[in-house]
Amino acid sequence: LLRRACGIDMATEGDVELELETETSGPERPPEKPRKHDSGAADLERVTDYAEEKEIQSSNLETAMSVIGDRRSREQKAKQEREKELAKVTIKKEDLELIMTEMEISRAAAERSLREHMGNVVEALIALTN
Repeated sequence: LLRRACGIDMATEGDVELELETETSGPERPPEKPRKHDSGAADLERVTDYAEEKEIQSSNLETAMSVIGDRRSREQKAKQEREKELAKVTIKKEDLELIMTEMEISRAAAERSLREHMGNVVEALIALTN
């Protein structure tokens, strides 16, 4: 009664012997590992899939390279046009020297900032301080 009231279940002698018998019966075998490939067909399928992907990638490579080349040429052309536009902007020598001395930057950087802001000294200085 005490064992049942406390919720303790004790094994009888027969139970223990049974457990021992199941543990020690027969030679121990490691569990069988599942085979990765049951036949050569699966290996063949993997190889052909790889080959097909490789062919697809090589055919797309040419189109990707041409797209990249076109994009680069357009970017280069746009950059050249922007430089031409900036070169047309007239800047004053005094403004250029003011920015160079106040901001302590090179002549090229000061000139670039002035040209980008259409010769406006105040906007160029604000952009350089931010």
